[in-house]
Amino acid sequence: MWLDQADGFAEIFKGYLPYYLLVVFPIFIIMSPVNPVAASHEFSVYRMQQYDLHNVPHGCRSSSFNLEGRSLSSWGTSRHCIVARLQDISVDQFVETRNKAGALVLVLPKNVTLLTDEEKEHMTLLEMAMMQQEINIPVYFANWSPEFEDIIADLQHSFITDDKSGTALEAMFNTVSSNGYQIVVSTSSPHKLESKPVTLHGKLFGRAGNTQTIVIAAHYDANSLVPELSTGADSNASGVAALLELARIFSRLYSVSSDRGGPSILFVLTSTGHSLNYFSTKKWLEEQLDSTDATLLQDVSFIMCLDSISSGPLSMHVSKPPKPWTPANSIKSRLRVPVVHKKINLADETLAWHHERFSIKRMTAFTVSSLQSHRDPSRSSILDTASEGSLNTLYTNVVEISRALASHVYNLTDEHIQTHLYDEALGVDMESIKLWYNYLSSQPRAPHIVTTSQNGGVTGALERALAKYVEVSVSVHATDRREPEHALYGPTRALLYVYSVKPAVFDLILTLAIVAYLTVLYFAMQVFPRFYEEYAKIVTGKAKVH
Repeated sequence: MWLDQADGFAEIFKGYLPYYLLVVFPIFIIMSPVNPVAASHEFSVYRMQQYDLHNVPHGCRSSSFNLEGRSLSSWGTSRHCIVARLQDISVDQFVETRNKAGALVLVLPKNVTLLTDEEKEHMTLLEMAMMQQEINIPVYFANWSPEFEDIIADLQHSFITDDKSGTALEAMFNTVSSNGYQIVVSTSSPHKLESKPVTLHGKLFGRAGNTQTIVIAAHYDANSLVPELSTGADSNASGVAALLELARIFSRLYSVSSDRGGPSILFVLTSTGHSLNYFSTKKWLEEQLDSTDATLLQDVSFIMCLDSISSGPLSMHVSKPPKPWTPANSIKSRLRVPVVHKKINLADETLAWHHERFSIKRMTAFTVSSLQSHRDPSRSSILDTASEGSLNTLYTNVVEISRALASHVYNLTDEHIQTHLYDEALGVDMESIKLWYNYLSSQPRAPHIVTTSQNGGVTGALERALAKYVEVSVSVHATDRREPEHALYGPTRALLYVYSVKPAVFDLILTLAIVAYLTVLYFAMQVFPRFYEEYAKIVTGKAKVH
């Protein structure tokens, strides 16, 4: 019988069983349902823009942090990092966050096209509020992902504050049972970037003896709250795509001596727009006007700036209404668009429109745009993305601009334009516009990016594209070292780590529970062999009878 081997079993349990349990217990903890790999996540995040304009600081001034993650409704101190959806935070909540929280991480919408008009308006107003002044806490943005959505849901449903508990026991239970997250961004401290804006220009020469020059200009950078997400489909991928299409059309017209127009046409692409006060345009003008050979801008008829032309019907923005019988008035009458008159206010930190840089130099200039006001928030929004409807509007507007320009250059009526110029060979190419509109609106083009990588990226692509139609000259500009007009700062992106953690009190209670368990287990194993021997004697009838 197996009971006859009781003494052997007793020795086995007495000598080895406690040690087996001590080994199995840690293995059980390790193989518990909590997966240590799933307890941490890594995300690419993008820092809010940071720059100085005329020594006035703007944007986010910090970069690294290591804080406990909280939701919008549960944070309370500067030791907390708020994690929320961009569309969920209000302007008032942001102001409170900026003053009291430790850091802010905002998750972008999963699909911008599915947002309602109210949500889009709310987000653009929030962007404007965030860009108005400097922010001392780190602010990062992240693309939507299922993992981030789960983290936000956990933070929203974790009751980890005492004020949400009815009793002290309930508060402790909520604290111990809740899941928390430690949010960490470890990156370099904010530092100045070596910014060298670039201006590209090329000229189609008109008929011999005609010294007049028409300038077509557009800035190719984009501005938004987040440099790495500044793709600016309307502002100003649309303007650049239109300029390249005009260069293509008129390069073919000017390639034939009999079809060459009288005035020369100068195409100019600048790398800094309204966010940096059109700095590259300013430097390029100074360079050209101060040079010994200033023939490039000699006898300028007008400067047409293209800015944000894919969001609706066109308007013509001027600093001074064009006088009758002037070339600018000719274009105005041929475009048949409303004229918006706004005087230049040199007291403002930034100029309103691109043409004002030229107007300051007493040149006749205007901006053609779909926007009715320079204060339109869409000019500096991460929601400025490409769409099929905007592409169709852009095509229609390019057709109108090209016809008006051609009719002015050749002094033709609409009837002549239809019959002599706009056949299939010389018409506006939808595929060409689509190619550049989609390419530019898929590339981050903030000054932090396009002015710090002159030899490649978007700048290089535009130089090669424009070189197909004109001989391109490249001008590289630098800020004044003594009194820089602007300063750009990095880093613009970082890695964010999210660790699933329990509160410190949970570790304390868990440690006490493990110690108590092991203590009970140890003493139980010490007395178990003796108990087993006595039990075996009773069962086998060997127990002593008193």
